[in-house]
Amino acid sequence: MVGVSDRQGSGQAPAGGRPAPVGKPLLSLTLTAMMDDVHAHAGGVYLLAPHEPVLEMAAMAGLPRAFAAPWERVGLSAPIPVAEAVRERRLIWVSGEEQMASRYPRIALVLPYPFALAALPVATGNKTYGAVFVTWPGSHPPELSDRERDHLTAACDRLALRLERAAEEQRPVHPEPELPAPATTATVAGTLGTVEVARMVARLPYGLCAMDLHGRISYANAATAELLGVRVSDLLGTQLWASVPWLNDPVYEDRYRAALLSQQVTSFVALRPPGDWLSFRLYPSTNGLSVRISRARAVTEMTRTGPRRGDDTPRLATISHVLSLASALTEAAGVQDVVQLVADEVAPAVGSQALVVLGSRAGRLHVLGHRGYPDAHVVECFDGMPLSAQTPGTHALNSGVPAFFDSRQQLERLYPSLNATPDGMAAWAYLPLIASGRPVGICVLAYAQPHAFPADERAVLTSLGGLAAQALERALLYDAKLQLAHGLQAALLPPSLPSLPSIEAAARYLPATQGMDIGGDFYDLVPSRDRAAAVIGDVQGHNVTAAGLMGQIRTAVRAYTTVGQPPEEVMGSTNRLLFDLGTDLFASCLYLRLDPAREVAVMARAGHPPPLLRRPDGKVRVLDLAGGPLLGIDASATYPTTEVPLAPGSVLTLYTDGLIESPGVDIEDALADLGRRLAETGDQPLDTLADSLVRHGGTATQERPDDVALLLLRARPLD
Repeated sequence: MVGVSDRQGSGQAPAGGRPAPVGKPLLSLTLTAMMDDVHAHAGGVYLLAPHEPVLEMAAMAGLPRAFAAPWERVGLSAPIPVAEAVRERRLIWVSGEEQMASRYPRIALVLPYPFALAALPVATGNKTYGAVFVTWPGSHPPELSDRERDHLTAACDRLALRLERAAEEQRPVHPEPELPAPATTATVAGTLGTVEVARMVARLPYGLCAMDLHGRISYANAATAELLGVRVSDLLGTQLWASVPWLNDPVYEDRYRAALLSQQVTSFVALRPPGDWLSFRLYPSTNGLSVRISRARAVTEMTRTGPRRGDDTPRLATISHVLSLASALTEAAGVQDVVQLVADEVAPAVGSQALVVLGSRAGRLHVLGHRGYPDAHVVECFDGMPLSAQTPGTHALNSGVPAFFDSRQQLERLYPSLNATPDGMAAWAYLPLIASGRPVGICVLAYAQPHAFPADERAVLTSLGGLAAQALERALLYDAKLQLAHGLQAALLPPSLPSLPSIEAAARYLPATQGMDIGGDFYDLVPSRDRAAAVIGDVQGHNVTAAGLMGQIRTAVRAYTTVGQPPEEVMGSTNRLLFDLGTDLFASCLYLRLDPAREVAVMARAGHPPPLLRRPDGKVRVLDLAGGPLLGIDASATYPTTEVPLAPGSVLTLYTDGLIESPGVDIEDALADLGRRLAETGDQPLDTLADSLVRHGGTATQERPDDVALLLLRARPLD
């Protein structure tokens, strides 16, 4: 095991709650000593990652580490007990299953078992090193005793001091592998002898096998092999649900996890094909489980006359499907993402061949998406249907109660009018999508053959409908915001650039991918008598406030240009406008007045990246312009101008910093790369050149932390 290295050798194993000697696996031994002191059955140690607000699991004992796999790395802001313990620098106590579900639903969703948990920070007076958690079976009293609290706090304080000493001596503390399960001190074999124990167990009329903490079978008697239909040699060293095909269902593995985590006896009944029901009873301890297997005669008799699923019928969605869908739906952004996930996750799990997702708006149903119908016209009858219509979908949505129809005859008996609009299906499930107490839509699952909906399947479908409803509500809001953002951005930027006899122009705008898909970057080309003016700028931020201010600046520049102000006055007037508006935002800006007759451009700059000029001979240079501070910083600031030659065929490249800034790339290198690209491709048509420059910068397809605006101007010869 890897621990804290010690140049002076290793000491003896710790006793009681004293810190582990240097050289031993510090974290694991401290953790197990802590667990012994408070009679906890499992626990783990997290350490703060260097230079990251993240807790990383460094040691775990008492349970397989796979139980905590979703929380190997935990952000300090996460709603997780260990993260909360570090944030608040105090002990966090969760008394049981109900409290876990109400305070930490993410954990309860994956581990819905009765157990108690305490999490504590590992910290000195001025530094936090990580956190520890320990768990007890669900039988633990609802309150943590003073003795347990004192022992846990003292142990974490001692561990913090050890980690502080290791840091001072520059001895790294590494993650440690799981400790082996402790051996029992007294066994039946120790009393009777191993051979006699084997003979005794072999004579039992029921199956008996032993599992380690990871679920691997370490012993099985002959009756186990007979009941399961698998040889003992094929069982040893394997997990029960992996070596027995008809037990390969997450529901059965879930019972093993429940027994280990709750330390309570659990049981389940499983069908061994073709018709034998077996009862499994799991007896947990801190180092594994004993499993008793017997025939479940009562269940066998009860199901002889009941319906059976054929081997080719898709089985009911299990807990793994629910967890998988819940996890996937958290990543769904738009409505079509939700429709696709329901089609990919729910329909296959329950054997559905087609589905329709309908939204509810303004008293009518609207088709949001559908899958599985060869003829799209089949679902058109739903679009625009009033909620007052007498259909199973509207009834389910208005009542909030799911409706299940095993066959077409059952559906048409209750809704005769539907006989005129067949969809070619033979069974249906209508799941109302209710989120935040209000109906947001309905999901219709259709089956090509008659389909029975037993109570357990109805319960699962109802739960899945609830998950889909929450995701759909978020997706509808996201799509509405996205549509608003696109509309606002389109209204604030020029819909097209004016056609000028002496100047050819092209522009591109890409919003940041982080935020509302709207930003504060802007550009414009303003015709003015025999001249023209161009402007590009960047208001800090990419949100509605930045976009609104951007629109005001662009309008102001146009107004000051129209009344004939020279470039330095346009910049000064715009700067004073920002102060008059009382905003806390700043803006960079580059303004230029084009004079084709003199073949020059007069430029004024306010903290904006320098433009690039490609001359007719193909050479590119970065224009070193005079300028002033960002707009909005100093009301009395002045903005001197620079006159730049602009011969016919020259190309001016104006851009915002989003085009050249990217994580890990030096800005000087990025600017030089942009210049090389402009030199190589500057003879292309401007629209082609604009697309090329945006693509080459990687901003067209990659994540963009900032908005990108690009304005290209090419001087034409005068007639």
